[in-house]
Amino acid sequence: MPLPEFEKTMFEALLARRSVRKYKSKKVDNLTINNLLEAAVRAPTALGQEPWAFVIIQDKILLKNLSDYAKPLFLNQIHKHNSKQAEHKSDLFNRPDFNIFHDANTLILICGKADLPFFTADCWLAAENMMLAACAMNLGSCVIGSALSAFEVPEVREKLKIPDNYVAIAPIVIGYSDEKNTPSLRKSPVVFSCISAPKF
Repeated sequence: MPLPEFEKTMFEALLARRSVRKYKSKKVDNLTINNLLEAAVRAPTALGQEPWAFVIIQDKILLKNLSDYAKPLFLNQIHKHNSKQAEHKSDLFNRPDFNIFHDANTLILICGKADLPFFTADCWLAAENMMLAACAMNLGSCVIGSALSAFEVPEVREKLKIPDNYVAIAPIVIGYSDEKNTPSLRKSPVVFSCISAPKF
């Protein structure tokens, strides 16, 4: 596969990557998706197991239906665990016009083969690779954790052809950003200890 043209160096992509929540209507083409998947599967993987598989959705009606299905499931989930967050999210998630996929036209769902060791960590490493590659190609991305409950429902899994031995790990929207990309600030690293080699 020929290497794609990158607009940013890897370190520039690391610093520039952020969660994008507003997208243009321009569709992500198949070649770009293939390049993103190639970046994902180049992630480190425990014991060489490569437990990942992908669901790619570019049907905006299906994405809207999934959003409507996922919103009440997510609200029920956070009401059980975090009343402050539930109060904050309820107003937004109860709005009929709110789409949890932020009206992006591409969702890539990373699934992991659940009978392999460290499959969750491997899938998240693949997710980071894919999001950094997207940023390097001037694409936006956002992890949509609020959609995960929907991907546990048997009817949804069947529609998306997710096998029983795979678990949905990382739903990520990809698209062309329609908002100003300002890098997010981060706290300085917390270092508990830094042990140098002993002198002899």
